[in-house]
Amino acid sequence: MSSLFLRFSIQEQVMFAKRLSILVKAGVPILEALNLLARQARTRSQRAMFAALIRDVENGQYLSKSMLQFDKVFGDFAINIIRVGEVSGTLHENLNYLAEELKKKQILRRKIVGALVYPIFIVFATLGIAGMLTVYVFPKILPIFHSLNFELPFTTRALIAVSDFLVQYGWWVLGGVAAAVIAFTLALRLMPVRLLVDRIFLKMPIFGSISQSYHMANLSRTLGLLLKSEVMIVEAAAITANTLNNLVYRRELRVVSENLRKGEKISTHLFKREHLFPPMMSQMITVGESTGNLSETLLYLSDIYEHEVDEATKNLTSLIEPVLMIFMGVIVGFIAISIITPIYGITQNLQPR
Repeated sequence: MSSLFLRFSIQEQVMFAKRLSILVKAGVPILEALNLLARQARTRSQRAMFAALIRDVENGQYLSKSMLQFDKVFGDFAINIIRVGEVSGTLHENLNYLAEELKKKQILRRKIVGALVYPIFIVFATLGIAGMLTVYVFPKILPIFHSLNFELPFTTRALIAVSDFLVQYGWWVLGGVAAAVIAFTLALRLMPVRLLVDRIFLKMPIFGSISQSYHMANLSRTLGLLLKSEVMIVEAAAITANTLNNLVYRRELRVVSENLRKGEKISTHLFKREHLFPPMMSQMITVGESTGNLSETLLYLSDIYEHEVDEATKNLTSLIEPVLMIFMGVIVGFIAISIITPIYGITQNLQPR
């Protein structure tokens, strides 16, 4: 079965790992546990997925090997954590780890998305209101201004020009914006474009530092948990690279994995990339490598960076709010001045001399 049309959300993956962990811990055979979970599948594609997993396990395959056919859904991290658990006899513990880590990543992602929703909503709401005023309200009072025998202020003339343009070409503008969004979305599928966008995002004020902390948290936790599960460090670095959404960090971790094969330490490469990896990250990993306690050090780092993301997202609204207020004030103020100034001129002309 192809994973192309399979939808299995992070929340559903958390519940899958948690329930399977409980069943395995209770001594339920893996095949029977999968059959029980299959009954709770909500969609046809999910039922087909469970049927494929059950069929493979019935034929003597490891669950992790069967899950490889759905690697686009589960990801390398989850599959390898389960594989290590099957081999080491700690499947229920690893499934529990997996559920907790997926939940933490989901919470972290929600915080990032939640922090971005407010400013995006304000920008679109402001532009929408300004567009409605310019296209539908302003043209109705425009004949009054044209009938007056005095020169209109520059702001009003500018608004008239914008209004005329939008009335005449508004649908073309919307079509152009929609086409640009679609073209940009398609362009993101090209690796060079995606890499460029990821680089730019990391350099953006405010958002860049939040993105860096977010990826440091994910990198540290994923690599730390894989090492704690006794995955070989070269393989752990390669798996971690595939779990990172940002292509800049994905490429760096792949370089780290290759360097590890040559006997180089992780910290050696990180110190060479100080613009991507904070000094604390490199220094703490150096300590972890020296003491032989790298997995615990990485998990400690992940807690620190998760806390940084949490604090940054809480403060994001207060940092962006003044900029948004200025943006709204300029747009709405320009329209208000453009309309009120001529009206004030009319009242002045109508006053008896």
